[in-house]
Amino acid sequence: MIRLTPILLAIAFAVGMYLLSAWRLKRQLDARSTELADPAIARLTRDMALELDLPRIRVHIYEVAAVNGLAAPDGRIFITRGFFDKYRLGDVTAAEMASVIAHELGHVALGHSRRRMFDFSGQNAIRTILAMVLGRLIPGIGPYIANLLTSLLAARLSRQDEYEADAYAAALLTKAGIGTGPQVSLFRKLEGMAGSGGGQLAWLMSHPKTEERVAHIEALSRRWVTQP
Repeated sequence: MIRLTPILLAIAFAVGMYLLSAWRLKRQLDARSTELADPAIARLTRDMALELDLPRIRVHIYEVAAVNGLAAPDGRIFITRGFFDKYRLGDVTAAEMASVIAHELGHVALGHSRRRMFDFSGQNAIRTILAMVLGRLIPGIGPYIANLLTSLLAARLSRQDEYEADAYAAALLTKAGIGTGPQVSLFRKLEGMAGSGGGQLAWLMSHPKTEERVAHIEALSRRWVTQP
């Protein structure tokens, strides 16, 4: 039992961190967000809501400058002020904003938003356990190897989530009559903005490469077109 105590403590720590992180995020989002009210975007979200058999899709603006979208663990969808400003300036279209909303809806529908927060807490627990074990087996460099392995695991999970959310969004946008074109054009626009120093483009961070995502979406579209 004594040998298991560090592992049990690490698990308890992970659960505690998940609950604390979820509570802090909810408070932060509540304090710094308002509901999005834009007629053009609202028309597109109504089309998506019909396909999902929902009365409406509620979207909030999160008052931060970074260009990002967010699916909260409680299922709410947020677009940052920085992203909305890109739309108001004409750098991003309403259909492209709808593609972001569809992507974040995918994270909610597929359970990513809740799991990610727990994964973050769980990864800290795994890192602690690995560091303890490897630190004994490989003194000195054990903790560094533990950090590397945990980071690689987190990156792999994140990329898989993004591909799945892209596929969900592509299907929803197609059914709603919006199509996958806005998804593709937005990825390329944001990549260009990032290359030219166009602000804090957090929506492309820790994600698969743009061309890989575009190729994935285009392959899905071709498959749907050729299906009887």
